[in-house]
Amino acid sequence: MKINLTGAVFSQIINAVPSTDTALSIQAVAYDTRKISNPEGLVFFALSGNHRDGHEYVADAYLKGVRIFVVNRQFETAKHAHAVFFQVDQPLKALQQLAAYHRQQFDFPVIAITGSVGKTIVKEWIYHLISGSLRVVRSPKSYNSQLGVALSLLEMEPHHQVALIEAGISQPAEMEVLAGMIAPTFGVFTAIGSAHAHNFDTPAEQLTEKIRLFSGTERTWYNSEINLADTQVQAINGRKVSPAQHAELIAHSPFQDSASKQNLALAIAVALHLGLDVEQLKNKIKNLPRLALRMETFDGIHGNLIVNDTYNLDLDALTQSLEYQLSVAGNRKRVAIISLDGVSEAKAIEIRIKLQAFKPDQIIFVEHDHLPSFQDIRNSVVLIKGTRAAQLQRIARLFQLRKHKTQVEINLSAVRANLDYFRSLTDRHTRLLVMVKASSYGSGAEKMAEFLQKSGVEYLGVAYADEGVELREHGITLPILVMNAEEDGFDSIIEHRLEPAIYSHELMDNFVKALITHNQENYPVHLKFDTGMRRLGFEPQEAEQVLDLFQAQPEVSVKGVYSHLADSDNPDDNSFTLHQIQLFEEVTAVLEKRLTYPFIKHLLNTEGVQRFPQAQYDMVRLGIGLYGYSSNPEVQAQLKPAIAWKSVISQLKHIQTGESVGYNRTYIADRPRTIAIVPVGYADGFRRSLSAGKGTMVVNGQICPVLGRVCMDMTMIDVTDLAVQVGDTVEIIGENQPIRTLAQQMDTMAYEVLTSISRRVQRVYLEE
Repeated sequence: MKINLTGAVFSQIINAVPSTDTALSIQAVAYDTRKISNPEGLVFFALSGNHRDGHEYVADAYLKGVRIFVVNRQFETAKHAHAVFFQVDQPLKALQQLAAYHRQQFDFPVIAITGSVGKTIVKEWIYHLISGSLRVVRSPKSYNSQLGVALSLLEMEPHHQVALIEAGISQPAEMEVLAGMIAPTFGVFTAIGSAHAHNFDTPAEQLTEKIRLFSGTERTWYNSEINLADTQVQAINGRKVSPAQHAELIAHSPFQDSASKQNLALAIAVALHLGLDVEQLKNKIKNLPRLALRMETFDGIHGNLIVNDTYNLDLDALTQSLEYQLSVAGNRKRVAIISLDGVSEAKAIEIRIKLQAFKPDQIIFVEHDHLPSFQDIRNSVVLIKGTRAAQLQRIARLFQLRKHKTQVEINLSAVRANLDYFRSLTDRHTRLLVMVKASSYGSGAEKMAEFLQKSGVEYLGVAYADEGVELREHGITLPILVMNAEEDGFDSIIEHRLEPAIYSHELMDNFVKALITHNQENYPVHLKFDTGMRRLGFEPQEAEQVLDLFQAQPEVSVKGVYSHLADSDNPDDNSFTLHQIQLFEEVTAVLEKRLTYPFIKHLLNTEGVQRFPQAQYDMVRLGIGLYGYSSNPEVQAQLKPAIAWKSVISQLKHIQTGESVGYNRTYIADRPRTIAIVPVGYADGFRRSLSAGKGTMVVNGQICPVLGRVCMDMTMIDVTDLAVQVGDTVEIIGENQPIRTLAQQMDTMAYEVLTSISRRVQRVYLEE
């Protein structure tokens, strides 16, 4: 978010006078003190809701460095000596005025998406179809409320080419405000259903309110099942869209249920209008992402796939969940576990009818705290659905494949946001290669590769052939570069169409021999030149000789040429990197002069993408930056941490003065203390060197030092004077203890921390 306003302009936008006459520079907004990391140029909007009054957090925001506030009451300036207050009647309205102003600064198309269900799926599928060709900004997560839309619009920046803004309403008169902010160029209307219908007098009133969003749009695409009057169609410049219109393209989709077909038809209509061609769309549609939205999906015991969706139980949400379950089931049985606690009898009947319409193989209704046996459920897709309730979470835990209470959470929404950020730094036609070696930096290579493939990444990189083979066996079809190709893996490389890096004459000779054995010609390889790392690679002065040898071998063709930067993260001296860039360009000039076909040039790593944009060439390689970590503070400020490492308190013990803790009695209590035993140790990747207070964990937001020695499977931490209990979450990496902190404690770097987390630690993938 980059607003870049003076105080005078900001004052005019929200129609409020500042409390003091101070020169201001406003760069971003905040409304939640928990999310404040960089207070410079930040304006805090004190928003009030049903359960929270933002004015109660003004002092907290001030302590965190915020100096500009939008409030609806007076504050004592003596307590906030350096603060500037803008007093308005409604801070949310002021934020919406700011968003509307910000939107008007851009003339690229803004596409508004609304409907009772399917908004987020259609938005994400449009993004998937067009993101490789256009620079897209879109509503994060399901930000479609009066607040969410404003925050989404504030993410628009000059380098974008199209915006996808999701809009949702639950009450009459809400859409007029959203429409005024968004001022959409185009519209997409996904569905009209029962969600929030009880807040409207008639279905017709609800429909009228929905289409207010599209008044004056150049074109609005709407679901063919929505019945609009001719006057309504004219008012929104409507175009009815049905799956039959795009049947040939939809046939390539991995999702063939009726709801997915209709959603995809809308996304295709938009993509075609924005200039995408049919061939581009075919390839994109084949890799259409699976969106669980609020659902948590994980592998369960007995070969089950668990879809844990304990968000709500309205009919529209249930329909979406059942459609999703159907789309991922394949040949597996479908089981629905439903809690009807707190549901009226009339609604319960509707829910039962809806369930029967989807014909799951088994329906289990859970009542109160009674948990039936699930031992007979095997090789099924299990949907756990109901309102947020502890019993449903217990059911989910019963199905969990690994019982180890320590787990790594990978936030795919954060990964996607980081991917978007790096795309924003590259030219439109520059490809992205993402490294998924070492189990994708500890995040799980197969699932991450599947996610990246569906997110539009053009290339993947692995260290060894067996890593690439595993990806192929899991259905990954993207080009895969093998950076450490070894002779023992040549047969697997050829069989699975992996692309090896060739870095020596001996390696080239042996690979050519393998190709001859397999009767292969023009096999794609990447030539690696050593421009300064002094690791693998041909010497730059060998370029002519290497090319002579390659042109004499019809078995191979040069798919790419690359090198590896050694000092790209050095902010104090660019000279070595610039020298490497010069050497690389000299090498590629030799090859370009003599080769009769184009090849991919790639040099920049994560750190280099931001610092040396002149060397983007045809492709850049992303590594740990994708997970939200960079040594460059400017880049780090833009990234979202995507990995959290968590455990729980297994037991609490109260020890007296003079008692010891752990092996070799290395800690002796200096006073009565309370210790928590956490089921994570050096076998999980929490190093033994973190013993004796060097390492820390976080419980309930409080830093807790390690006491005694880290054991193989357990660690003891000091929780004296803290209000904790057995089962409380323990954060090893997360919001309160970022990975750089743990890396410093371990005297290493983030790369090693992540790749050292044991595979026995369960990986859970979240998408919001």
